[in-house]
Amino acid sequence: MTTPLESTGPAVQAAGPADDRPARRGTLRYAASKAGGALFSIAMVIVGTFFLFRMLPGDPVRNLAQGRNMTPAQLDLERRRLGLDKPLIDQFFDFVGKTLRLDLGTSYEYKRPVLDLIGERIGPTLLLAGTGLVIAVSLGIWQGTRAGWRHGTRFDRFSTGVSLVLWSVPTFWLGLLLMMVLGVGIGPIPGLFPFRGIESVDAPDGFAYVLDVASHMVLPCLTLVAVVYAQYLLVMRSSLLEEVGQDYVTVARAKGLRDDDVRRRHAVPNALLPTVTLVFMRIGFVVGGAVTVETIFTWPGLGQLFYEAVRVPDFTLMQGTFLLITVAVILMNTLADVVYHILDPRVRSA
Repeated sequence: MTTPLESTGPAVQAAGPADDRPARRGTLRYAASKAGGALFSIAMVIVGTFFLFRMLPGDPVRNLAQGRNMTPAQLDLERRRLGLDKPLIDQFFDFVGKTLRLDLGTSYEYKRPVLDLIGERIGPTLLLAGTGLVIAVSLGIWQGTRAGWRHGTRFDRFSTGVSLVLWSVPTFWLGLLLMMVLGVGIGPIPGLFPFRGIESVDAPDGFAYVLDVASHMVLPCLTLVAVVYAQYLLVMRSSLLEEVGQDYVTVARAKGLRDDDVRRRHAVPNALLPTVTLVFMRIGFVVGGAVTVETIFTWPGLGQLFYEAVRVPDFTLMQGTFLLITVAVILMNTLADVVYHILDPRVRSA
């Protein structure tokens, strides 16, 4: 004879997997809504990108013709070749149609497809900004954890103060200062690192080439890290301060766990959630690099390419690079929202 408890066993077991379905459906709905919002944002960026750069002063054809003594007829012919003689609305629909076909056009200045130029420049940007991001995240999380756990100590006050000062300093000013002190040299301090380009004119081969590129990367990477790492430090410190006062931390300490174990196994994993979101958001900016830093140190990345396009102005090149940067930021922000929704049960239940 089967007891009521035994008879309900299979039903309870069958209901177990089904209990996860609402949560999965909720996550899928949340991801779909965020993806829809991202697609709408990308559509608005495509529209705004076209009209934004058309408002810039300057005539691309005249700027490209400087020093060539071109006649007005030749200038008109060049405008027709570039499609700048068409009505603005026709240019807009041409741009949208090509963008949907992943054709970003041909650069006015370089006479080459924009995608090819972006492909050549994205490697140096990923190298510089990616290295800076890894260092900034590691340094910010380490200092933020130590400052938040030892709140009010001398280390907390010093690290927080320094990070706030560096975060407030304009990037171009800090880059020029580092270039002057550590690149050119000032007074008795000699120049220690190269500050132009990604490699020396007589760059060696093999491992010596790697060291040469690394030496060129020191100053721009240091500038990026000094400005960015404060965000991770402050977010991590603030999150950890909230976790320190939670009941589970008090219980863990009451159970006799070592202070380091309480911090590493309980407080830090929960405090990392906002920092993880910030990391994903910053990954989008890695694709675009730092226009200011790359321009100051003539680093041959997307930031420098965008600056060169604005100087002409080269509409197709500006549109292509700006569109890539903004789409990367939108996609990474969307991914950050979805990841946070998955990692934090409190968001799923909200």
